[in-house]
Amino acid sequence: MTMDWCPGIREACAHWRDAPMLQHTFEALQTSLDSDSDAAIDAAKGLVECVCRVVIDQLDDPTKPLKPRDDASINDWVSAATRALKLGDIRHRKFSDLIKHHNGLADSLRVLRNDAGPLSHGKDGFIQTLTVYHRRAAILAADAIVAFLHHAYLEAQLNPMNSREPWEWFAADNALIDTHVGLAVDAEDSDSSTPTLRFLLPDGDDLSIKIEVSRLLYQLDRGAYVEALNAARGAQVLVDQSIEEQGEA
Repeated sequence: MTMDWCPGIREACAHWRDAPMLQHTFEALQTSLDSDSDAAIDAAKGLVECVCRVVIDQLDDPTKPLKPRDDASINDWVSAATRALKLGDIRHRKFSDLIKHHNGLADSLRVLRNDAGPLSHGKDGFIQTLTVYHRRAAILAADAIVAFLHHAYLEAQLNPMNSREPWEWFAADNALIDTHVGLAVDAEDSDSSTPTLRFLLPDGDDLSIKIEVSRLLYQLDRGAYVEALNAARGAQVLVDQSIEEQGEA
């Protein structure tokens, strides 16, 4: 088996590149598939749980948290994720059954391997055949679950207050703001060298944010920050030279 067997998992992991635990588990899955290891079963289950964690972190309501305990079962994690995605209606009962059977599949493999042991008296070939099919079934089941959750997440209304998605993700909302909200910069006052950005709301009010020029450039455009820094260094050299000349005079 290769990663071609789990396109849904590959797509979700490519989307959430900044989720470290998800990426770590994805690498474990790749390694286990390359080596034909039964660790692929654990990695597949781990990926489902990691995707659930990402979905819940993005959509959970802090006033009514759905996040299970860390030692919760995979069933609990997927149940919480589907509730966060508001998919708890009747037509998803069969999906819940799929989660249950996926969990049971992994447990069955664990018991089977433990019972067989390294000295299984001629059962090695039989056990190996079962292992291959269990591994394949677990990967396919995990891929179906991850793809379902990921695509449901893509269709969900995200909250920009706590979203980890990039600015581009909120294209429609961005267009509304850019059309109806203006921007002005207040001149520096005598009490502070930090300028104030005023965002002019359509109702006549404004939102004021006081921010250093260096901080704004550093957070928004590192290239512009470096260019501004080089220009500032040149300006400081001229200032220092002027001070020295005045001192000599």
